[in-house]
Amino acid sequence: MENNRNSTPSHGGTPPLWHQLPTEEVVRHLEVDPRAGLSGEEARARRERYGANEIREGRRRGPLLMFLGQFTDFMILVLIAAAIVSGLVGDVVDTLVIVAIVVLNAVIGFVQEYRAERAIAALKQMAALTAHAVRDGQSQMLPASELVPGDIVRIEAGNALPADLRLVEAVQLRVEEAALTGESQPVEKAERALHEPDLPLGDRRNMAYKGTLVTYGRGRGVVVATGMETELGRIAGLLRAEGEVKTPLQKRLARFGSNLAVAVLVICAILFVTGLLRGEPVMLMLLTAISLAVAAIPEALPAVVTVSLALGARKLVSQNALIRKLPAVETLGSVTFICSDKTGTLTENRMRVEKFYAEAKLTSSVPTDAAGREPWRTLLAALALSNDARPTGEDKIIGDPTEIALYQAARDAGADKAALGKSQPRLAEIAFDSERARMTTLHRDGDGVMAFTKGAPEQLLPLCHDRLSTAGTEALDRGAVEELAERMAADGLRVLAVAVRRWPALPEPLEAENVETQLTFVGLVGLMDPPRGEAREAVQLCRTAGITPVMITGDHPATARNIATRLGIIEEGAEVLTGQELARLDMAQFEEHVERVRVYARVAPEQKIKIVQALQDRGEFVAMTGDGVNDAPALKRADIGVAMGITGTDVAKEAGHMILLDDNFATIVRAVREGRRIFDNIRKFIKYTMTSNSGEIWTIFLAPFLGLPIPLLPIHILWINLVTDGLPGLALAAEKEERGVMQRPPRPPKESIFAHGMWQHILWVGVLMGAASLFTQAWAIHTGNGHWQTMVFTVLTLSQLGHVLAIRSETDSLFRQGVFSNLPLIGAVLFTFGLQMATIYVPWLNPIFKTEALTFDEIVFCLAMSSLVFIGVEIEKWMVRRGVLYATA
Repeated sequence: MENNRNSTPSHGGTPPLWHQLPTEEVVRHLEVDPRAGLSGEEARARRERYGANEIREGRRRGPLLMFLGQFTDFMILVLIAAAIVSGLVGDVVDTLVIVAIVVLNAVIGFVQEYRAERAIAALKQMAALTAHAVRDGQSQMLPASELVPGDIVRIEAGNALPADLRLVEAVQLRVEEAALTGESQPVEKAERALHEPDLPLGDRRNMAYKGTLVTYGRGRGVVVATGMETELGRIAGLLRAEGEVKTPLQKRLARFGSNLAVAVLVICAILFVTGLLRGEPVMLMLLTAISLAVAAIPEALPAVVTVSLALGARKLVSQNALIRKLPAVETLGSVTFICSDKTGTLTENRMRVEKFYAEAKLTSSVPTDAAGREPWRTLLAALALSNDARPTGEDKIIGDPTEIALYQAARDAGADKAALGKSQPRLAEIAFDSERARMTTLHRDGDGVMAFTKGAPEQLLPLCHDRLSTAGTEALDRGAVEELAERMAADGLRVLAVAVRRWPALPEPLEAENVETQLTFVGLVGLMDPPRGEAREAVQLCRTAGITPVMITGDHPATARNIATRLGIIEEGAEVLTGQELARLDMAQFEEHVERVRVYARVAPEQKIKIVQALQDRGEFVAMTGDGVNDAPALKRADIGVAMGITGTDVAKEAGHMILLDDNFATIVRAVREGRRIFDNIRKFIKYTMTSNSGEIWTIFLAPFLGLPIPLLPIHILWINLVTDGLPGLALAAEKEERGVMQRPPRPPKESIFAHGMWQHILWVGVLMGAASLFTQAWAIHTGNGHWQTMVFTVLTLSQLGHVLAIRSETDSLFRQGVFSNLPLIGAVLFTFGLQMATIYVPWLNPIFKTEALTFDEIVFCLAMSSLVFIGVEIEKWMVRRGVLYATA
């Protein structure tokens, strides 16, 4: 993240880097007495100057404008025009259907946009409501919104930070910053100045940031930034600035609508002019051209897309994936990169002891007889007793995450803290501080006192003069132990050393300089937030599906490398790019190798956006998973943002497109499978409806050139369009997934929706439908049959029903799939067939539809001619299976 420069009092100059200044310089710069705080008058003046300490929301469109904005999409405008045209023709039913579809889509879009706008409101809820401030020499509770730069604020365990603070006092202070920085462990804070100007947020140990949580200790700080100038406020600004990216489906449908509108206008103009040149009545040709235009626009397409996505979303909820924005289901099917946060997403979000070192041996588990022999007995006792974690009545353990892990490791090995505490009660302690990087507890041990000390190896080992072994004490090879500790740290472990000293009585004075000397080294423990058990399999499934998993974390590079290697994201020794290294690369340099980097460590929110944007600039479709406030801008910027449901903040959930209810990375793979199925089914609907429209166009367009009268009336065109594009098309949404759906690579982001032979299919099957219809017309006229128009009407309708059955799979035969494997579709086909028969054989419908009852021979002839389409498409699929057709389409 950029260095925190804020609009605080700076006497006209650039505000300083607060973490670099000594506390005396900070309070001088902010013109405040660290003991008395600001005066009430000065605080009011600064409030006028800097405004309220609140996360501001940008100017929003009102609900009415937001709703009207849903009607500006090109496809929606085309549908509105179709409704007007249909109304002019006089078909009220078709007009009502189109209007209903348009309004339905507008309502869905409005709800999605309204919910997305709530992300900023969620940020406001995170902010502390009250603050313990010092003003006029008095400690008082104030609304957090009234804090101003220069206020002195007291903080203690359990407090949410009300503003960005430069600490002037820190007593065993630890702050949970995972939601802001991605750091999985509470951070030890100190007041001393830091000298590096470009330290990441997670390393600025003398700063405490708005929206984070104090987990231990107490402290005081001076407010250096409020409201939108805080790091949390800057993320809110990013969240507002990052626009939503259209999904692949939206982009494809926009292109599809544009191309379709042009083609329809050209064809209808040609048809109108041709009819006039042949001497047809002007009104008949006008109505025919308008009807054909209405039929050629697949007005059911948005409804089919919505229904397909909604059904998929409902199915995914049962698989622990909650879809906030319906197009996200389809987007997952096109994703090529998944950028995942480490903590809580790929890992368990809890510390665990992974390695033990005692008896000069490094092991992953405690020996079964450890409780009965040294040095294991003393090591386990130290882990249990020199520990402030404690169990609750609900079988839970509360305390610092590291101490909870040590407590559990000791308990699992048979060293119960409660039982040991009865024979070795704690007498005194020397608390942990960041200067010493260790802590000591002293316990009654028979007639004497046992001191257990644990802490960072580099701080503890120099204080040890020997080591505890099975036979007693022996010489300590300090260099060998230090080298081992470094190797463990390089493997991503947090390493703690444990030592002891026996005293005849409680030592005096009870100070670290006196107590923590002449220690006996006992052993080392290595801790880690371990990978989820199912995450490695999920990573491999991603690779099988052609998706590249990438880890983005705020943790240490060594930790990130270790987890990524264990999960199979990278090989041993692969590159890990840090936030500082990334900051030195401009976008052009970064884009040159962004597709090769698999692990990022110590990154800031803007950099997560930079990573996502660089991948998108390279033509990739990016999913971003995350749970913290720091992930929200990137979640919104990504092609699909995947928020965690259990550990995720409200901000992340509001910014995301999808929420994993079980925080399970593997759930994404199931969503990918569902997304691919849904997009396949949408493609099938487009293939079906456009082929149907193609057949209608060829039938009407070619008839005049073949010397035949106009084969269909406007009412026939509108009826065919209504019944065949309606229920059968919608029922395609229930089609099961294609075989091998997860063995194929993601669809190229720029690939046309008409790829893989679809446009060829639309053309040749449309020609076949037209040919069957026109042959029926010519044969009936040639034989003197007066029912020729009803026969053409019936052949064209039934051809489309045969077509929808044949295209249920792009490669498999209907009979291999099973005729009844999609019951909604079979029901829709039978119902539509019944409606068509009703227009022919129900007497009072004949004058409405301008039809006549067909004889048995005539209806059999119509069934035979319409079946040609089903047979032709089955032959096409047979050729596709053998690689003859569309192999490179």
